Amino acid sequence: MTDVARIAGVSQSSVSLVLNEMSGSRISPETQAKVLEAAHKIGYKLPSVRHEAPPETRIEKDTIAFIVDEISTSPHPVVSLDGVRDFAFEQGFLTSAHATRSNPDLEDAVLRSVLRDPSIIGVIYATIFTRKVKVPKLLKDIPTVLLNCYAEPRQHMAIVPGEVAGGFAATAHLTSLGHRRIGFINGEPWMDAAADRLKGYKQALATVDVAFDETLVRDGDWLPLRGYEAGLDLLSMQSPPTAIFCGNDLMAIGVMEAAAEKGFRVPEDLSVMGYDDQELARYTHPPLSTLVLPNYEMGQKAAETLIDMAVHGKSLRPMTIKVDGPLVVRTSTAKKKS
Repeated sequence: MTDVARIAGVSQSSVSLVLNEMSGSRISPETQAKVLEAAHKIGYKLPSVRHEAPPETRIEKDTIAFIVDEISTSPHPVVSLDGVRDFAFEQGFLTSAHATRSNPDLEDAVLRSVLRDPSIIGVIYATIFTRKVKVPKLLKDIPTVLLNCYAEPRQHMAIVPGEVAGGFAATAHLTSLGHRRIGFINGEPWMDAAADRLKGYKQALATVDVAFDETLVRDGDWLPLRGYEAGLDLLSMQSPPTAIFCGNDLMAIGVMEAAAEKGFRVPEDLSVMGYDDQELARYTHPPLSTLVLPNYEMGQKAAETLIDMAVHGKSLRPMTIKVDGPLVVRTSTAKKKS
């Protein structure tokens, strides 16, 4: 592409836009013609653009296309991609990854490129956070599995985390230790993950006959500072909680900082529970009890489902599969002091 740009006298980004057939890129017809002429002159073609070959040289279908809206702003989609890639490779398939940055033009170009590629067996269409999506029409005729997202009406297999079960398991761990006054610092309430983890929290309290107390719940934003602020608020109550469950590990770290500032020892005076099991949860002081967000296992399940559909010819009724994550007990939680 560098050579094409030099010959055509344009930028490499212009070459990319033209050769990827990006709609809405505002590249003039003259520039497009220059780029195509230069590419033709040196015999350059996009790797994904293949022409029909004789039967004996036809390309084998051996690749899964993983398409995600964001991949660099959170560790979660990267771990899902690892799960897809590892399972696929064990079955003899490769994985190509594409991040669309929620740009409709870029997504359209990626999809058209994928659909032109004869090596692609199907698509795993993923999102950075769990949400309802409108599946692109271009995916209508290719095997597709939704990962960390779902669509209505249900026309595709969808793999999502079991967030209600996760919220229940995290809270039930604290009630099993004798805690009954349990604070909850949630994520942003408009997100599916936050709404479902709150449901799980309420259900776990109900199983031990503890009435839900909305004064013990704070909305957060998944970041340490908000965990710290909400932690200070909860620990300043006249009757503070003996345990706090946080919607993710980052906010739990903020709570641990707030506890230290208020003179609460963790876990002697306050048990702190996280969610996600990010790498840093192992290195807090004390190490953080948490619940695994099963991104890797979800990726594996998505790859397995797609291969069953596209390669083994299984006719699967469209459904949403929820993958539960295990509890990881470390030393930030302990029995309530009598």
